[in-house]
Amino acid sequence: MKLPILTVLTLSACTLSAVAENWYQFRGPTGRGHTGVKDVPVSWDENSVVWKAELKGSGQSSPVTWEDKIFLTGASEDGNERTVMCINGKDGSMIWGESVPCDNPEEIHKMNSRATPSCATDGKMVVAFFGPGGLHGFTVDGEKKWSVDLGDFPGGWGIAASPILVDGHVIQNTDSMGESKLIAFDINTGEEVWSTKREAKPRGGWSTPILIDNNGKKELVLNGEFGVRGYDAESGKELWFCKGFNGRGAPVPDYAHGKIYVVNGKPGDTYCVKPGGKGDVTDSHMLWHAARKGGRDLPSPAVVDGKLFVTSMSGIASCYDAETGKAYYSERLNSEQGIEIAAAPLVANGLIYLPTVNGGDVVVIRPGKELDIVAVNSLGSQSEGEIFRATLTPYDGNVLIRSGGTLYAVKGK
Repeated sequence: MKLPILTVLTLSACTLSAVAENWYQFRGPTGRGHTGVKDVPVSWDENSVVWKAELKGSGQSSPVTWEDKIFLTGASEDGNERTVMCINGKDGSMIWGESVPCDNPEEIHKMNSRATPSCATDGKMVVAFFGPGGLHGFTVDGEKKWSVDLGDFPGGWGIAASPILVDGHVIQNTDSMGESKLIAFDINTGEEVWSTKREAKPRGGWSTPILIDNNGKKELVLNGEFGVRGYDAESGKELWFCKGFNGRGAPVPDYAHGKIYVVNGKPGDTYCVKPGGKGDVTDSHMLWHAARKGGRDLPSPAVVDGKLFVTSMSGIASCYDAETGKAYYSERLNSEQGIEIAAAPLVANGLIYLPTVNGGDVVVIRPGKELDIVAVNSLGSQSEGEIFRATLTPYDGNVLIRSGGTLYAVKGK
């Protein structure tokens, strides 16, 4: 099957200050990968690369941006050195790179890295999490201000949960096979604000919380091994729990029209939850659940125009009515050869962007009652052999695409 390429209109040039959105944490301001900017390119090829930057070490953290600065992390091959990098968004040059030691590197799965969590920044401070390598706060100019030791993170899977920012606090999920907590720290000092115990995980934890507004109340929603939970954002108190279907709650939920949409990390039903309630709300607040095909899931679900879109790691795309859970289709994105998708999607202008693991091709899909592949974009021969598991970042009319050791800035055709 030959996949179609969409020709897009040329957009007028705009200044950075006019179009840029500070993508200041994993998956942007919402934490759910949705962007409101209109100039995200739809179609590109290897000639569309504006610049590329070779990174220090390797990793899978996604690019985080503030004005003309891009923040990323990397790790040495043995994991003994972790690095926070600041890249110039205009030309890809390295502004600064500060390293921190890790004396007891964690074991990792072959699909993970030792620099998978993305940074978070408020424009003054930038925070990076490295599991046993600690949580660290730097100024955006590269001066380290504080560090916190969060333990050893035992197990053979590694860590992936990114820090997020809420009202001057850094919120960090520390799920692991050992002691697990959700913790808030003061972004300027690193002092602990609150800490809430979570159930110890048989395999570790990788999900990042999102912040939602539930009838005027700020709640943190966090997927996990046993299901999805809601927490009071100010105090950290657990409010409610909805049981999942098959564990490994790595994918970050989406939130739309007052409802939470969740998939598991292992094969199992996708489900829709109304936030709120108290204690175990599985029976009272799970609105629907629907069968999932395609095996394991790492990519997060995305709701667009009343459609819930999910893809498996093996490239089987499924689409549902977001209100009822009615399934519209479940099809392979490429019928001729298998593709692997690990990154959470970027959602822009009603389209869903999915990077493939091998080579960095990006499939662009318009959710609907039938599978609609709008474009399949390639970086060409320059990215052959590279592994791409980071989420895309919109930036000043470009898309930032990160492989293990390289960052690409790509414009539209």
